[in-house]
Amino acid sequence: MASRIWIIGGSTGIGAALAKAYLDEGYQVLISARNEERLITFAESIGCQYMPLDVTDRDSCINAWAEICQECMPDKVIISSGTHQEMPATEFNADNCESLMQVNYFGAVYLLEAILPTYLKSGGQIGVISSLAGYRGLPYASSYGASKAALINLCESLRVELEDSKVDIRLINPGFVKTPLTDKNQFQMPALILPEQAAAEIVKGLKGRSFEIRFPKLFAATLALLRHLPYKLYFPLVKRVTKR
Repeated sequence: MASRIWIIGGSTGIGAALAKAYLDEGYQVLISARNEERLITFAESIGCQYMPLDVTDRDSCINAWAEICQECMPDKVIISSGTHQEMPATEFNADNCESLMQVNYFGAVYLLEAILPTYLKSGGQIGVISSLAGYRGLPYASSYGASKAALINLCESLRVELEDSKVDIRLINPGFVKTPLTDKNQFQMPALILPEQAAAEIVKGLKGRSFEIRFPKLFAATLALLRHLPYKLYFPLVKRVTKR
């Protein structure tokens, strides 16, 4: 019997590219997303199963997992749901922060709450897509970056505890990927890649053993280096590089 994968946020961007890639790998693919019309249209176009889901609804996440497992428990889950909205300091507001945190962070939390008890017993792999933007604070990304930083911290914490369990949790940190979300950006995005390239990196990475899957490699390595710079060097550098 073919392996089964559940991809949340699977109707656009990286999630949609992953759905196609795993179909090519011979998986039974189930995708979920909040926009039901777009979800159905895409799922039918590539020939995979679908289940509408709003990740900000905790009960819906729990019920969706229970329903999926009644049919056939997935061997692998990828949490790719997320949203982005720039927020300059002059427009700083709690509503934006709360909205992004609800989707990007708590959406993953609700899904993990549902999935972990099952996988702790039976085993399984969970890929959580965060972002390189979560490494350090970046201009205009105080709400987005904070949500991704929280997600990185969450996955790191769980990885330590789950190391000797049957749960294989992975952290996925992409750089700039051309999606409907990044199309809104008003600045030049270095090392921009296509969703298909991102999907190929993720599929390959999840077959390997590394906890963190980050790409593109050179851009990711540069941002990783910036994590270690002292503030007196980091702030002037980032200001110069991101100046509009």
